[in-house]
Amino acid sequence: MQAMLNVSDVIDRTLQRVAHAFGWLFLVLVVVICWDVLTRKLGFQIPGFGSTPIQELEWHLHGALFLFWLGYAYTRDVHVRIDVFTGHRTPRQKAKLEIFGILFFAIPYCLVATYYAFFFAEVSFLQNERSDAPNGLEWRWIIKSCLFLGLLLLDVAVISVMFRKLVMIFGPPDLAARASTPVVGQ
Repeated sequence: MQAMLNVSDVIDRTLQRVAHAFGWLFLVLVVVICWDVLTRKLGFQIPGFGSTPIQELEWHLHGALFLFWLGYAYTRDVHVRIDVFTGHRTPRQKAKLEIFGILFFAIPYCLVATYYAFFFAEVSFLQNERSDAPNGLEWRWIIKSCLFLGLLLLDVAVISVMFRKLVMIFGPPDLAARASTPVVGQ
């Protein structure tokens, strides 16, 4: 049980570092959005880098932010969740329900999605895929690779949460209490 908790702690710290490192993309995204709005309002465009590539860059940055924060959000239990079924349950019952959901929904989904995301990015790289827009961004494989990497991060987050929930249910009281809250550290 201690080993599972240690693995979970390492995963959680790693996901936190990744999320904080990619969190700076939010500032870049804000600057890109402001630039897009300002240049459209003023009618000024940089030659060869008009509104289309700026808008594509916006969704690439937004997608990367979401993907690189998804695993961290899941380990911190701050993802979108509808608590209609769990609001009145004890922490132990919630942990059992979470394990059920992980085993029958999250793991199968993550395995299939990650598998196909790899080939999605690989084909894009091999074909040197670019935007469908004539003046759009090149190297579409970069954002498609972010999908694969984000799903890998989600995969390890699911493992971390499953380990914590197993320790909460089957571990000794001292470890069970520590497992209920993910480790936060630099």
